[in-house]
Amino acid sequence: MPLIESTPPGAPTTAPPGAWEPLLELSRVAVRPLERFLRIHAASGILLFVTATVSLIIANTSLAEGWAHFWHTPLGLRAGAFTFERSLEWWVNDGLMTVFFFVVGMEIRREIHHGELSEWRRASLPIAAALGGMLAPAGLYLLFAGGTETRPGWGVPMATDIAFAIGVLTVLGKRVPAALRVLLLALAIIDDLGAILVIALFYSSGISWAGLGIAALGFVGIFTMQRFGVRTKLFYLVPSVVAWAGIAAAGIHPTIAGVIVGLVTPVHAWLGQAGFLAGVRRELELLAARAPGANAPEELAATLKHVDAARREALSPAESLIETLHPWVAFFIMPVFALANAGVTITSGGLDATSWQVVTAVTAGLVVGKPLGVLVLSWLVIRLKIATLPAGLNFRHLVVLGVVAGVGFTMSLFIAQLAFTDVRLLAAAKLGVLAASVLAAMLGLVLGRVLLSPGSAADAAMTADEAERSTSH
Repeated sequence: MPLIESTPPGAPTTAPPGAWEPLLELSRVAVRPLERFLRIHAASGILLFVTATVSLIIANTSLAEGWAHFWHTPLGLRAGAFTFERSLEWWVNDGLMTVFFFVVGMEIRREIHHGELSEWRRASLPIAAALGGMLAPAGLYLLFAGGTETRPGWGVPMATDIAFAIGVLTVLGKRVPAALRVLLLALAIIDDLGAILVIALFYSSGISWAGLGIAALGFVGIFTMQRFGVRTKLFYLVPSVVAWAGIAAAGIHPTIAGVIVGLVTPVHAWLGQAGFLAGVRRELELLAARAPGANAPEELAATLKHVDAARREALSPAESLIETLHPWVAFFIMPVFALANAGVTITSGGLDATSWQVVTAVTAGLVVGKPLGVLVLSWLVIRLKIATLPAGLNFRHLVVLGVVAGVGFTMSLFIAQLAFTDVRLLAAAKLGVLAASVLAAMLGLVLGRVLLSPGSAADAAMTADEAERSTSH
């Protein structure tokens, strides 16, 4: 007997009103594999790899010229005498990536407030590991390509791509303890903060005070609205755009505006979990106490409005925006960025000696410098008793962590765009980033299987539980 016929009167059915059950089930069958894919932690990294590969393939076929022309398509706004037009590539790198940096800024703020960076004892190890993982690659780059023409690329091998790196650890499965993933996440967040500072300080043009004045107006607007208790997030878009335009006019890369707005987004929830539960419980009790009547739909709508308001205020604005924007960043913005920037023509005679210096320096920085810096500074702070290893982790885990941190895709490509105006050197930097990221990922998988036993994650969990029990006693 069909399910709809056996459903009790008044109870919701499995199909929305007006939907045809066979077509609905067909759509569910089609969407189910996509939903499963999006739930995989490595899904964003997989999608990034696919889009980068597609861009790389197209750049080395007869479609290359048309592909480049597509990304230089002008897009903009015209109103009377006013004209603002930029290439599609510019809108991706300076527009869409501002949202990426906005989310990064909120994640940094969240971690500092109540995450892995909220206590010095927990934060000292990832801070040291990230610092070593930035200084050593930059030093190795300058060692291999320290000439006047190539020197600006020293910031390229400093960054870690969290999506790819987490993807590598996910493939290792039960060999990776949860504590190692948390440590990698904290390292990557600090790494992103370091990259943001490098972009702001070293990859920005001459500062315009007029532009800074415009940006200040935008930030004053944000703070004023916060003081007035404005909770509708969409209202903050206007002052944020003003701040973005001012930062760009000041000669600083506009994505920095996204970071700053993210850092000042509140991380305190108005109601929180307890307030949400109390508010919803009260509304439901009032609704249940009312007798059904002619005004039942209006009363239900009023109740739902109050419940929706409680839902919005259960999380802080930062948490709510991260939850909303993270899928867009992971599955749209970063793949589009990869499509626009990963394409580089690979020919046997296409690279001169200077370009090969850049390729070698970037590759050495990510593949050798990252693990070296992570291990040396981590060992130093542990030896000096400034930091301790999380329960269940040892130096074999740090080796894998350092190697996997050498996967530096999104942020490295982004810095390369800022570092080189010479098309030849930019292509060499991109090639170095792509080669290094593949090498680091493969090396991380091999070392993970060799150094980490399949039971290491379970052992780490048991060790953590024992430590917690001993602490509680």
